[in-house]
Amino acid sequence: MRLSQSNGHLSPEHAEQYWRDGYVFPLTVFSPDEAAGYRTELEAIECDWLTADLPQPLNTYKRVNAHCVLPLAARLAQDPRVLDVVENILGPDLMIWSAEFFIKEPRTNHIVGMHQDLTYWGLGETSDQVTAWIALSPATVASGCMDFVAGSHKNPILPHNDTFSDNNLLSRGQEVAVEVADSDKTHIELQPGQMSLHHGLTIHGSGPNTSDDRRIGFAIRYLNPNARQQVAERDYAMMARGVDFSGNFIHYMPPVANFSPESVKLYEKIRADQAKALAQGAAGDVSLYAKAAAAP
Repeated sequence: MRLSQSNGHLSPEHAEQYWRDGYVFPLTVFSPDEAAGYRTELEAIECDWLTADLPQPLNTYKRVNAHCVLPLAARLAQDPRVLDVVENILGPDLMIWSAEFFIKEPRTNHIVGMHQDLTYWGLGETSDQVTAWIALSPATVASGCMDFVAGSHKNPILPHNDTFSDNNLLSRGQEVAVEVADSDKTHIELQPGQMSLHHGLTIHGSGPNTSDDRRIGFAIRYLNPNARQQVAERDYAMMARGVDFSGNFIHYMPPVANFSPESVKLYEKIRADQAKALAQGAAGDVSLYAKAAAAP
């Protein structure tokens, strides 16, 4: 069911759908022209920094905590229009736990296996989180849009298998160890500037991009202060709105420039500290989250 927003916020019908199904879409947060501008800015960063002498590959920075080193990512994640929607799910106090660009190149077989996000975050089965996924290019069945399983967020964390498949965009190729029928999937088609929200226990994934355009999505993981890291010794978040009354996370400021020395140093520290949770139990190489030496 496609619902309209009310004054930039979720309507009661939207909120009801989220808690019933574990997701809600489509939600318009940016105009098509704005989305095109953000895509142009991202692709300029890709062009300018692809061969730069950075400690990690450029793709790692796009895929893990992009908001720590890219002002564009921090700006998108802190946009009041996005926060107004998220606030109706998590309340007025909002933190950015992670933000990442998911990109499928045209005519490629890259997929995202069906999985539950909370399996590997170290946050338990909390509902004090939500993922906002913003389309910067058309997300269609042909381009590999996300598929959600309605009501699956009412399950606990289910067993997952690490496939380490070359065509799976997830860090360890993780897939939920239950059969998901095609008939149980809802295709989350979004146009540039539109957004979906989903719960961290919602089973979801996506197919290959058979179109002639890149499929570019920006995923932001928001928490409220009730959330708590249960595996790693330390965890980090960027304050987006309100106050943190719990002190469960170490806060940091948005970057002032692309890949500034200070933000790159902080990025390495966060990556190393979060690795205990994000790479927990992996039997193979989890290069995106491999533990690095913590910055002094």
